[in-house]
Amino acid sequence: MEKKTLRLPVSILRGGTSKGVYILETDLPEDRAEWEPLLLRLMGSPDKKQIDGLGGSQSVTSKVAIIKRSARPDADVDYTFAQVSVDKPLVSYKGNCGNISSGVGPFAIEKGLVEAKDGQTSVRIFNTNTGKIIISDVQTPGGQVAYEGDFAIAGVPGAASPIKLKFVEPAGTLGHGLLPTGNAVDTLDVPGFGPVQVSIVDAANPLVFVKAADLGLRGSELPDELDADPAKLDLLERVRGIAAVKLGLIEDYTRSAWDTPGIPKMTFVSEPETYTAANGKVIEKDSIDLRSRMMSMQKTHPSYAMTGAMCTAAAAVVPGSIVQQVLSPDVDTQFIRIGHPGGVLECGVDYRENGAEPIIDDTFGFRTANLLLEGVAQIRL
Repeated sequence: MEKKTLRLPVSILRGGTSKGVYILETDLPEDRAEWEPLLLRLMGSPDKKQIDGLGGSQSVTSKVAIIKRSARPDADVDYTFAQVSVDKPLVSYKGNCGNISSGVGPFAIEKGLVEAKDGQTSVRIFNTNTGKIIISDVQTPGGQVAYEGDFAIAGVPGAASPIKLKFVEPAGTLGHGLLPTGNAVDTLDVPGFGPVQVSIVDAANPLVFVKAADLGLRGSELPDELDADPAKLDLLERVRGIAAVKLGLIEDYTRSAWDTPGIPKMTFVSEPETYTAANGKVIEKDSIDLRSRMMSMQKTHPSYAMTGAMCTAAAAVVPGSIVQQVLSPDVDTQFIRIGHPGGVLECGVDYRENGAEPIIDDTFGFRTANLLLEGVAQIRL
């Protein structure tokens, strides 16, 4: 039987430390049931190399942003994030990607969904995955998106124009508040390992935080080292799976990689210490407030997810949380420095004290983006 070929207009942007395909929702089929096979074919999944698609063989380069003009009074565009699995026939719409979010503002302006101002343009983004508003401040001198600049972020070579992302009232993407279990610290009984203390915090995306030492980790592991250790990867996924059960996302923790692969995001943290980043740069102890490593689709994130940074900033002000326990004592919550495999990421939080569960007004940080390609993808279905 002859295959149908769909010509789909696409843009490829680097957003923060991720890279994704950006698509206007109006160019996709109206029936969302048709999206999954289309996106899998577009990215070349399932295949570890994604050799026959636009994916880059890693979770951070197998992402899709779907965008349309918003009908909401508090937003300019609606943005749906899709995480396309590399090696499984799976597309997940659970949770958001903050790095890919940093490309939404430039894309919306380039496509005429938002009129650019001379100087800086604020784009109000409604993320459909989390039901949250993100405000993206894009540099637009002369009414054109500026990609070149002198702002550098760890994990991306060179420098570019800064994009400020502010996640407004980010808590409760699952509908159960900042602390969805009601506790700053929970004890999970992990099969084959035993009890582990964790903090499950939900801001921008839900994360499960655990101390590195409690899992037999140093806290300074780099992706190549950790990804070559199947036993540690399995332990981290077991912890994440048990947390997913506790959140009511799944019933069987062994199904976590299939049924809820993107959330909660597994994160292990430790006190600030000097370590060497993946690029060989030495990150000094006094230049960071904590060390943190995130997992992405059952592998180690090469740097740090932006939504992860937003949740880490929120967790930093939760009294007694695992994150607060490892933070440097004089941390400035307007300028929290996270030491990750790619270097250092700065972020901040505006909050009000409210007993055991602070009120998070917003979390914020800076990213960059770059438009790499505009074209038409040939998708044979």
